[in-house]
Amino acid sequence: MPTGTAVVKKALSRDMVPPEKPKAARRAKASRGNWPANPYAADCPTRLVLDRIADKWTVLLLILLSQRSWRFNQLRREIGGLTQKMASQTLKGLERDGLVTRKVTPTVPVTVEYSITPLGRTLSETVDALRIWAERHMGDVAKAQLQYDRTKA
Repeated sequence: MPTGTAVVKKALSRDMVPPEKPKAARRAKASRGNWPANPYAADCPTRLVLDRIADKWTVLLLILLSQRSWRFNQLRREIGGLTQKMASQTLKGLERDGLVTRKVTPTVPVTVEYSITPLGRTLSETVDALRIWAERHMGDVAKAQLQYDRTKA
């Protein structure tokens, strides 16, 4: 093909590709409870919840917040490797999802305290079971990894 000429691909006919539902419409339908849950479908709102739960910072924050209310910097100090940016993003997401509440006290400097909500408590019980499983089976997982690495090397 000579340089300077463009190749134009013909788009598929609209009849061949179903139009995607706008995200806002999907969220509105889900919020009314009219969405059939199918977490294997790419556009299922369940995926939004699963994405939140699958995040390691979410799990660790929920477990701590289920014990008591925490100030922002206390949470950061308690969870090794948690950066200010990730703590802020994760806590905002948890607040938006109704799992955590944020209380601001006008002091100098401003005091921000996070607490778990009743909805968040129902989730924290589930994710704490994952923590317990990980603690009990981390040795078994390490052994399996060593065995796998030996056989695949």
